[in-house]
Amino acid sequence: MKSLSLLYGGLFLAAAAVHASEAAARFDGASPLEWSVLLARSEKARRGTSLDFSKNSGAHWDYASGLFADSLQRLGAEISDRAFNDYGAAIVDSFITGQGEIRTYRPEEFNLDSVEPGRALLTSYSETHEERLRRAIDLLRTQLARQPRTGRGVFWHKLRYREQVWLDGLYMAQPFHAECGKAFGEPDEIADASSQLAAADSILYDRRSGLYYHGWDESRQEQWADRATGLSPTFWSRAIGWFSMAVVDVLDSLPAAMPGTASVRDIEGRVAGGLVRWQDPVAGVWWQVTDQGARSGNYLEASASSMFVYALAKGVNRGYLPRAQYERAVLRGYAGLIREFVRRDLDGRISLTHCCSVAGLGGASATGGRPRDGSFGYYVGEPVVDNDLKAVAPFILAGMETERMMSLGTSQHAASPFSP
Repeated sequence: MKSLSLLYGGLFLAAAAVHASEAAARFDGASPLEWSVLLARSEKARRGTSLDFSKNSGAHWDYASGLFADSLQRLGAEISDRAFNDYGAAIVDSFITGQGEIRTYRPEEFNLDSVEPGRALLTSYSETHEERLRRAIDLLRTQLARQPRTGRGVFWHKLRYREQVWLDGLYMAQPFHAECGKAFGEPDEIADASSQLAAADSILYDRRSGLYYHGWDESRQEQWADRATGLSPTFWSRAIGWFSMAVVDVLDSLPAAMPGTASVRDIEGRVAGGLVRWQDPVAGVWWQVTDQGARSGNYLEASASSMFVYALAKGVNRGYLPRAQYERAVLRGYAGLIREFVRRDLDGRISLTHCCSVAGLGGASATGGRPRDGSFGYYVGEPVVDNDLKAVAPFILAGMETERMMSLGTSQHAASPFSP
């Protein structure tokens, strides 16, 4: 098969091909950064203007599209391609009125999912300094200032999910929380973000498995909550993926000397240790229910696997994790992403397959009506789709960080990523 650089002639910028020759033998003919570019271009073509409120009044202020926007802005900066920056910025900026209000945003819901797109807004504001963007950022910060908290000081996931902490919500809120503190010179906000991660770690971490439970109900009243501990029953990989990204991204905003930074770095080590323990020894990626392997109904899942590769690679690149210990896991994980989940389509694009569409806790599934009880059967019973943005964006980020890790040099301890 021809290399991707030849097959899609002219598609990749020179900056994206720095280590393509080394990566070609490992990653099916393209470097990690080239794969990120190709999936980003493919998804832009598929989505068109559907995520842009100014072009589609049916679009919604949404964490998945916000994450995609953020990944495109970061990719554009990495390869100096303004087309990616502009497309990502347009997704979130299109919701902001001239007065700084956010269309379709409902602050009274106190939904942490609504905070995540603020990260892309921060990037836009840092470039344009538009007052309307700053006002929109302040609206999201006002939500966090008023967000209800558990007795341990961690934000409720949503107002209607009373007294509940979800791993998902830690990603939706805390990187933005910390980045605002850094951008606007408010160290108390950075400290609050780190302390919430530490509190969540102390509640949700399972020492036996090295993994993290999806959720905790402080009241112990939810039907999914253990009556003694308040914890949900099963380890869902994407929830752990959200937490793994939250930890490594918040660390970017923590000064080395700040009280609490060391504890967050310790959390990063615990997260990484658990991920490597449950990485599939043959496929190199991770299962939908993390610790259940090839149990009937379980499947290798793309969004969580991409999140894990991103978190591990970035941890190595930033010096939070020892390269000799984790580099091989990153390379094997990235090779697995390409081998297990990437499909070449007839139109010249690529697709990312085996993405869990959605999962949560409480109530009933919108597809089939099964209780969202945090059980194995529930997690493996939700729809599996292609090109879900919750997988596409982490895949783009994972390629960037893996490329960066490779450009820094491969240690003598790293073996072929295809070897078990």
